[in-house]
Amino acid sequence: MSSPAAPQDVPGHTHIVRPADMPWQATRFPGCEIKVLLFDAASGLLTSLMRFAPGATLPDHEHVLIEQTYLLEGSLVDLEGPAEGVAVGPGEFVWREPGSRHSAWSPDGCVTLAMFQVPNKFYEKDGQVVDMAGRAWDAIWGKRG
Repeated sequence: MSSPAAPQDVPGHTHIVRPADMPWQATRFPGCEIKVLLFDAASGLLTSLMRFAPGATLPDHEHVLIEQTYLLEGSLVDLEGPAEGVAVGPGEFVWREPGSRHSAWSPDGCVTLAMFQVPNKFYEKDGQVVDMAGRAWDAIWGKRG
């Protein structure tokens, strides 16, 4: 009996991603790193692994459409917003409704699988509204949310 062949990409159909072979990429938020598993530039659809160092914060942001997060390791706590103090731990799944706004903090560090239909809006202290890369949200994504 032979074992099946190793999985391969099938252009236009199936795409295999091997996160273990990918380096963590720094974000503009101290202590927050990302591995992009899927990004569709036309729609803004994003699936990623996110890693928070102990004490790292993802600042004030809005989930324009549904956000889904599965916690693989550690804990993640809402710092602000209607769910302030709500914490999720390993093996727990949280989804947020369109328009949900909060900031998130990881007291001990964490790794999440995060899925977004459209990039988040981040609210800067100077009043600007930007995406995770720091680009003007409305100019890039305004027609999608």
